[in-house]
Amino acid sequence: MRRYTEKHARSGIDAALPAIECWENQYAGYQIRIHIPEYTAICPRTGLPDFGTVVVDYVPDRWCLELKSLKEYINAFRSIGIFYENAVNRILHDLVQACRPLRMTVRGEFTPRGGIRSSIEASYRKRGRRVTK
Repeated sequence: MRRYTEKHARSGIDAALPAIECWENQYAGYQIRIHIPEYTAICPRTGLPDFGTVVVDYVPDRWCLELKSLKEYINAFRSIGIFYENAVNRILHDLVQACRPLRMTVRGEFTPRGGIRSSIEASYRKRGRRVTK
């Protein structure tokens, strides 16, 4: 018998989260790396807390992520039941929607649970644009 249900799998994907603000970029051709070492969420099956570091790498186009609103957005995961994989993909989706970068990668490095450490990475690249590093 499967112990994980469709409800577990979809948990947190559509949860309401704070808006992510952006500010107008003034330069081209550079990369931004943001380390967020205090990510927490709730395992949707066990109800136990998950901890990790989220790293966002992106090449901005017109907009840059505003860090205070990003912190509030990430902190909102604390009360959400969501699997690691879904959290990383949800964060990527929401950040891309907010700032429309040329390229973005979100990586989650999660603390060990039961002797197993997970690393999840999801990427986006704007079509039709040449990106320089």
